[in-house]
Amino acid sequence: MEAATGREDKPECSVLMPVLNEARHIEASVSAMRQQSFEGEMEFLVIDGGSSDRTPEILRELAGRDPRIKVLSNPRRTTPSGLNVGLAHARGRWVVRMDAHTTYPADYVALGVERLHRGDTRWVSGPPIATGNGPVSRAVALALRTRLGRGGSRKWANDRSTTAREYELDSGVFAGVWARETLIAYGGWDERWARNQDSEMAGRFLEHDEKLICLPAMASEYTPRNSIPSLWRQYLDYGDYRERTAARHPQTMRRSHLLAPSLVITAAASVAAPRPLRWLARGGIGVYGLALAAAGAGALRDADDQQAAALVPVVLAVMHFGHGTGMLRGAVRRGPPLAALARALGRDRLAASLAPPPTPVYAPSLTPGDGDRV
Repeated sequence: MEAATGREDKPECSVLMPVLNEARHIEASVSAMRQQSFEGEMEFLVIDGGSSDRTPEILRELAGRDPRIKVLSNPRRTTPSGLNVGLAHARGRWVVRMDAHTTYPADYVALGVERLHRGDTRWVSGPPIATGNGPVSRAVALALRTRLGRGGSRKWANDRSTTAREYELDSGVFAGVWARETLIAYGGWDERWARNQDSEMAGRFLEHDEKLICLPAMASEYTPRNSIPSLWRQYLDYGDYRERTAARHPQTMRRSHLLAPSLVITAAASVAAPRPLRWLARGGIGVYGLALAAAGAGALRDADDQQAAALVPVVLAVMHFGHGTGMLRGAVRRGPPLAALARALGRDRLAASLAPPPTPVYAPSLTPGDGDRV
């Protein structure tokens, strides 16, 4: 780890961490962030979204002990606005996004920068490994080890014991490492995306045929929500913003994204559709129930935590119905993503004719002067 010094040399790497009311975790998060084994000078930009707990006080204490830590304010209070405030103040050649509830390996930055140096990609990330800290959180972690929990996403990992050196991702990404000039060229994070902002940005990269590289060696530990209501709200928002991302970037929709809203429609049809369709829909829900039971049985067989394993079918259903309801809610509010649907169904010509016009990135927090130090 680079020793803390009082030098004002321009850092080689800037780490961005948006926070809000993280008094319980922020000291451990910043401590882990400072353990990076990167050889060059680093700065750590912690962007506070108006915390009402002791987070600002703790951050000021930490900054007083390590001049590499700089605390910035995020008046718009969302994750993408915080990231843009950090990007506007970042002085490093390389920029890294880190989240407060995720633990990153000590060589995360070094591995990402080294891979960027080798060329043929401008976005490098690692897979998240879900690790729970309560019954529901541990159940979600177990659920994300199943095919039903991951869907078609390649971004998740069970552990770091993989033989794969690297692989490409679609818009399902988790944080990452970039050159600062690349993020500026792409306009930063769009602040209309309170959720799914990395996937929206990935859509812009993919439109320019960029390769998004995932390095298993950069795997980080992510802590899922530990209550059913918060899990429902999280996946409801994920679904809403996934639909919004697909509407702007049709190529980001996979066929697997259609399964959750189809499940919600099938469940509704099993109650309210005409009799022949109702029985057909009930048969579909029965098959889904068997799949949940199989996933739960597998978790009970393989997991040490039997209490969490017993909750796997419940959290899977919450994730699926939340995500599906969110996508349908977004389609009702903004209109269905017709080009994305056509593309997902293999109708590329129709998708091209329905493609939306380019939309400028909304990133007011990149304006110089926003996010002064607190």
